[in-house]
Amino acid sequence: MEKWVSVVGIGDDGARGLSARALERVAQAEVLAGGERQLAFFPEFSGERVLVKAPLSAVVSALLRHRGRRVVVLASGDPLFYGIGSYLARKLGPDAVEVLPSLSSVQLAFARCGESWEEARIISLHGRPITGLAQRLHGARKAALLTDDVNTPGAVATYLLHFGFHEYEAFVAENLGGDDERCAWYALEDLPQQTFSPLNVVVLRLRTGVPAPLRWPLGIDDREFYQRKPDRGLITKKEVRVLSLAELALPAEGVLWDIGACTGSVAIEAILQNPGLRVYAIEKNAEDLENLRQNQIKFRADFVAVQGRAPARLDEFPDPDAVFIGGSGGELPELLHLCAKRLQPGGRMVVNAATIETLAGAHQTLRGLGFDTSVTLLQTARSKPILNLTRFEGMNPVYLVTAWRPQDLAEEGDARDE
Repeated sequence: MEKWVSVVGIGDDGARGLSARALERVAQAEVLAGGERQLAFFPEFSGERVLVKAPLSAVVSALLRHRGRRVVVLASGDPLFYGIGSYLARKLGPDAVEVLPSLSSVQLAFARCGESWEEARIISLHGRPITGLAQRLHGARKAALLTDDVNTPGAVATYLLHFGFHEYEAFVAENLGGDDERCAWYALEDLPQQTFSPLNVVVLRLRTGVPAPLRWPLGIDDREFYQRKPDRGLITKKEVRVLSLAELALPAEGVLWDIGACTGSVAIEAILQNPGLRVYAIEKNAEDLENLRQNQIKFRADFVAVQGRAPARLDEFPDPDAVFIGGSGGELPELLHLCAKRLQPGGRMVVNAATIETLAGAHQTLRGLGFDTSVTLLQTARSKPILNLTRFEGMNPVYLVTAWRPQDLAEEGDARDE
């Protein structure tokens, strides 16, 4: 089948930046589609024009009405880099679409600042919430951020400084390839006072002589977390935390509920191991919640945390792929019923129980809801010096109740057999 749609990447330099092949496609086009800015580069075009704007499904419908004609869709930079190219290929079929890319904005930005970018972490904030940027950026030696009119360079800098990202300096590249292109390096502290063109890319790199930030291993020492005083110890202990995370079998992306979050240690460890995870935590105690927020900044783990007594406020959270219950009041049966109803297919729940009553209640309720369960009794001890000797001090035993739907495992096995 002949490819009747050509998606042509174009920069701010307009037609003069296109290859001979791309110019030929535009010259032969009967229909020219694109945003207002892209269409303005070809005022002499006499064929039919299609304005590309949201929703993209309407754009596809408009293009399908021209099947059999020569159609060119103009898109910024590389249409397959956070662009419309892959969407059109998916909706119209790869046999119908050819893509002629131009240089992407990220390529141009790194070229302007003279930095290699094969190791750069690329994050799009364009039309996306900034929540979660901290853990996705943490540890990157270089990064490129695609901004928008909400997540401006100034807003991004304010966010990063809140989470202590003082190790970076920023290069802002505006209107790349255009006549009014402007590029410069800035300290993060200076960006909130600046005004930039809406069309910009922010490049971050580690400042010279500034040490790289700490990389936290799985199983962070309990003492690293801010905790309530004088009642230190209201935290999911490291040994319990690590095993609970293993039992949750967290996806690389998805939603985790942390119920009874306290210091946020489970949520933080989960998100540091899976930066693409979205965590929603609830804690009833205001003082514990304040400690949680301090821990979020220290460990650069940006997630939603609210004050409340579950199951209240859980309707504010999206449906979970995993649920961790570290604490609850007398509402455990009601809470488990709600979690079971909201849990996504293939999801798992883990309940930490410090008493046999909680263990029995959780196990009985989950089995009654049709879940398969396993129970692990975790009883550990830590070494403690005594004079010039060492003894062991036992920790309170904790029961880990893990629950999953048996049909999820059966469906997974059937899929492997096909």
